[in-house]
Amino acid sequence: MKIKQPYFKGKSVFIVSLIVIVVTILTVYFTGINYNRSITNNFYISLGIIATALFSFVTYGLYTGIDLIDNFPKIKSFKPKAILSESSPSLDSPFVEVGDGIGGIIVSIVLWIVMSIVFVLLLALLEVVFWFSLFIILGMLYWLFFRALKLVFNKSNETKGSIQRAIFYALSYTTMYVGWLFGIVYLVQVLK
Repeated sequence: MKIKQPYFKGKSVFIVSLIVIVVTILTVYFTGINYNRSITNNFYISLGIIATALFSFVTYGLYTGIDLIDNFPKIKSFKPKAILSESSPSLDSPFVEVGDGIGGIIVSIVLWIVMSIVFVLLLALLEVVFWFSLFIILGMLYWLFFRALKLVFNKSNETKGSIQRAIFYALSYTTMYVGWLFGIVYLVQVLK
């Protein structure tokens, strides 16, 4: 009887990653209450925690020969125009009473119309920016939490049962995925 290869589901990896992010934020916050650390030191601590968690997870996965299964919801059938048209505000204008002379009335009506148009245009622009940003962030998180780890766990057949090879690959992938962030923080600190 052939034993199935163990696997993680993409949603499970995503949830574990969110837990790591929350733990990182809480650790940096609670350990920094009594210390006046700079923001770069907080970045180093955060990146160190994330790199350690990623290294441990990848090492375990490579050593045990785990694979990932994509069970994220498909968003290809999603139509953003439908949401934008459904969530657009209705333009019901309130009743305006006349008072304080004809000049004040005309000026207030013109300003009211202009400001209403500007407000509606700004809301529509904000809504488009929000949905666009949301899709970009979801796409990045999908790639990070599934595609990048799927590439890593493609090596699990080579590293299954070999702790040295699992550590080597985990260290190299952790360096690739987190090392550049350390470099950016270091450059910002040096160029200050």
